Amino acid sequence: MSATRKLLAEGLGDAVGFVVGALSGFGTALLLGMDLFAPGYGTGSLAGIALVGLGGGVGVTVARRWRTRRAAAVLVE
Repeated sequence: MSATRKLLAEGLGDAVGFVVGALSGFGTALLLGMDLFAPGYGTGSLAGIALVGLGGGVGVTVARRWRTRRAAAVLVE
């Protein structure tokens, strides 16, 4: 795989992981009754924003670990 394709795959994987993680954090915030778009910065709004950020970070981490394990499995074969 060329360096350009490798970097593109890495970037797209990180982006997909972030979006999926952020959406799951958003869904969790909604399930917990937190309104991210409420006027002002109340406790529920800030906690919901934090959940979206944490979800995005976890999503990127999971995507990177999956990519690392997949690359290791290809090397073993």
